Amino acid sequence: MPELPDVEGFRKVLESCAKGRVIRQVDVRDAGVLHGVSERRLREVLEGRRFTRPERHGKWLLAHTGGPTLILHFGMTGQLLCADPDDPPAPHDRVLFTLSGDRQLRYRDQRKLQGLWLAGTDSDVVRLLDDQGPDALAVDRDDFEAVLASHRGRVKSVLTDQSALAGLGNLLADEILWRAELSPATRSSDLTEPERRHLYTTMRRTLRSAVTAGCVPPRDSWLTGHRDDPDPRCPRCGTHLRRTRMAGRGTVWCPRCQGDGGQ
Repeated sequence: MPELPDVEGFRKVLESCAKGRVIRQVDVRDAGVLHGVSERRLREVLEGRRFTRPERHGKWLLAHTGGPTLILHFGMTGQLLCADPDDPPAPHDRVLFTLSGDRQLRYRDQRKLQGLWLAGTDSDVVRLLDDQGPDALAVDRDDFEAVLASHRGRVKSVLTDQSALAGLGNLLADEILWRAELSPATRSSDLTEPERRHLYTTMRRTLRSAVTAGCVPPRDSWLTGHRDDPDPRCPRCGTHLRRTRMAGRGTVWCPRCQGDGGQ
């Protein structure tokens, strides 16, 4: 599932491929990914406009045009790619934006769990993202600590709750908690001030590395690199990793490094 680092990568694709370019044609190959806007309306509003500097908030990508804003969410399988207009579309290319300068932006998504929205004004953008918490990459330490202190749920659930903190998914939350040596089952409001500060610092460092990689990298030194092994062991201490489900999500942790409270 695309998480904050992946969507930040898509923001860079959008910026390098489309910023400053005129939208010559919008080709909706599957209207099932459109939300609250028709294929005809999308074409009428966007064709002839020019993409400006894009933004990201959590897992949402905002493609500004100096007027309406195209808003993209990638669900579990979405991608954004830059292509040559002459290249044949892939089976899961849902919407194609042909741009000036012989470039084409493609929204690709196999499972179609999210998709594209069109916000006519900045107020519409705010309303659409109203249920999102602060962005995990931009939040300052005081606000982050306030989020943790105000929630009584398990810290893993709080980190992945987009209304509390936007951008973290399952892989990142497990990775951050493993690096911080905190049990995913610890109640968020029970964390001490030093633990909250350490978790914030760890989150920032992990996100910076993941954004550089463009994903949550499955490196040997990362928990992510071992969670799907046949016999997964902690890359730090060699202990067998444990698995459970928490808030409906598969959760992996090390009982030695993080304590046995994840059961």
